[in-house]
Amino acid sequence: MSTLDWLVLGATLLLIVIYGIYKSRGSKNLDSYFLGGQSLPWYHVGLSVMATQASAITFLSAPGQAYSDGMRFVQFYFGLPLAMIVLCITFVPIFHKLRVFTAYEFLEQRFDLKTRVFTAFLFLIQRGLSTGISIYAPALILSEILHLNPTYTTLFMGGLVIVYTVYGGTKAVSYTQLLQMSVIFSGLFIAGVVVVYLLPDSVGLGKSLHIAGSMGRMNVIDWKFDWENRYNVWSGIIGGFFLQLSYFGTDQSQVGRYLTGSSVNQSRLGLIMNALIKIPMQFLILLIGVLVFTFYQYHRPPIFFNSYEVNRIYQSPYSKEFKALETQYKVAFEQRRKLVSAFDKDITNTSLNAQVKVADLQMKAVRDEALKLMEKNSSLANTNDTNYVFLTFVTQYLPKGLVGLLIAIIFLASMGSIASAFNSLASTTSIDIYKRLINPNAHELQYYRFSRACTVLWGLLSIAMALYAGKMGNLIEAVNILGSLFYGTILGIFIVAFYFKNIRGKAVFYAAILTEVLVCLAYYFEVMAYLWLNVLGCVLVIVIGWILEKLQKPGT
Repeated sequence: MSTLDWLVLGATLLLIVIYGIYKSRGSKNLDSYFLGGQSLPWYHVGLSVMATQASAITFLSAPGQAYSDGMRFVQFYFGLPLAMIVLCITFVPIFHKLRVFTAYEFLEQRFDLKTRVFTAFLFLIQRGLSTGISIYAPALILSEILHLNPTYTTLFMGGLVIVYTVYGGTKAVSYTQLLQMSVIFSGLFIAGVVVVYLLPDSVGLGKSLHIAGSMGRMNVIDWKFDWENRYNVWSGIIGGFFLQLSYFGTDQSQVGRYLTGSSVNQSRLGLIMNALIKIPMQFLILLIGVLVFTFYQYHRPPIFFNSYEVNRIYQSPYSKEFKALETQYKVAFEQRRKLVSAFDKDITNTSLNAQVKVADLQMKAVRDEALKLMEKNSSLANTNDTNYVFLTFVTQYLPKGLVGLLIAIIFLASMGSIASAFNSLASTTSIDIYKRLINPNAHELQYYRFSRACTVLWGLLSIAMALYAGKMGNLIEAVNILGSLFYGTILGIFIVAFYFKNIRGKAVFYAAILTEVLVCLAYYFEVMAYLWLNVLGCVLVIVIGWILEKLQKPGT
C-alpha cells in the first residue's frame, strides 16, 4: 500500500478506538459493562446488531464466494425477516421483563441449573471457535499486505480488540459499531462504483452482469428442493430461519446487543431495521464479487490468489513446473479474453457464449494442475483462495487512498464482531458459570474485575483458535457451518422453554445432549446440507424432550 493508504487506515482505526473508549468511560459495574445501562436508541441497537453479524468475514469472503460460486449464497439470509418477527414478539419482551444479563439466566428460571449451564456451555464452545475464525480474517489481510506469516498478524489483531473491549465493555463495543457501520456503508458504495469504472468502456453495469450471468454467476434464486444443496430458496427460508432465530435469539453476542436498548420498543425497532437492511446489504456485497469476476475476464487473475502459498512453491523443488503452468494459464487467459471481448459486442450469440465457457474450463484445468502441485509440495498447503480474491483486487487495482479505506472497512467490521464476541463470552462465563456456580456471594466489584479478566482469557483462547482457521476453507461458510452444529440444539431448548410448558428440565436436558450427538453425526456422515442441521437440532430437542417427559414417572 502507498503512504496515503497507510495514513487513511491508521487514522480510521485510531479514531474508532479512541471514540469507543471515550464514550464508554464510567463503565464500572456489571450493568454498564454488559448492558450499557440499557440506554441506547433503536438505530444504535440496529447498527450494533448488524455490525456484530457483519464481520470481516462478510466483506472478505462473501465477494470471493460470489466470484467462485455466484450469487446463490444470498438465499442463506431469506429466513432472516421471519426470524426477526418471532424475536420481536417472543424473545425481546421476555428478556427485557426479566432484566437478565444473559439469555441463559432465563433457562434456570424455566427449567433448572444444569440446563442453563449446559446451554451456556454449548454457546461458549461455538462462539469461542467462531471468534477465532473472525480474528483470522483481518489477520490474513495484514499478512497479505505486509508479507508476514499470519501468526504474527493474528496476535496483533486479537490483542488490539482485547484492549478496548476490556476497557469499555459493551458501551465501547456499541459506540464503535455505530461509527463503523457508517464508514462501511460509504466504502462499499464507493467500491462498487470503482469496480464498474475499471471495466472496459464498452462494458457497463448491465452488460457486465449479463456476462457474469452467462457464466453462471447470477444464480440468485434456486427453487429446486434438494437436501444436499446448500443454497436454495427452501434451505434459505426454512434452514436459514432456524439458524437466524437461534443466532439472534439465543447467541449472547447478539442478545447482548439488543438488550442495550432503552426499552422493549427500541430493541424491537433495532431488530426490524436489521431485517430490512441485511438482505439488500448482503446482495450488494455479493454483487461486488460478481463484478470483480467480470473484471477478471478482461484482466488476468493470478493462477492462485494466495501469494503466501505461491511464494512457498516458488522456493520449492516444484518451482519450475509451477512457472510452466503459469505460462499455460496466461495463454489460456488470452484466449478467453478475446472470446469475452467478442461476446460483449454480441451478447445474444449463443455460439460465442459456449466458446467462452470452454475457454473458462481450460483455464480452470490448468489451475487445478497448479493446485495439485501445491498439495504435492506440502500436504499442509491451503488450496482454497476464495478469501484472497477481493483482497487481491483491492490492493492491486484500486486508487491510492481508497485501498486504505477499504482495508479499514474490513478491519472495522472485524473489530465490531470480535469485540461483541469477547464481551458475550465474558458475560456468559461470569454470570452463568462464575457468579452462579463458583462464587455466588461476591461483591459487585469482584464480579466486574472477573468479567474483565474473562475478556482477556477468551481473547487469548480465540487467538489460539485463529491460528488454525486457515485450514477451514472459505471463512464465511466455515463460520456458518460451525454455528449450525450448535444453534439448532440451543434454539430447541429455548423453543421448549417458551412454548412447551409441560416439558420439564430433566427431559429437555437429556434431549439436548442426545440431539447434539445426533446433529454432529448427521454432519459427519453428510446426511444433509448444513443449513438443515439447524432444523434437525431444533425439532429433535422438542420431540425427544416430549417423549422423555412422557416416559418419566409423575413427580420425578
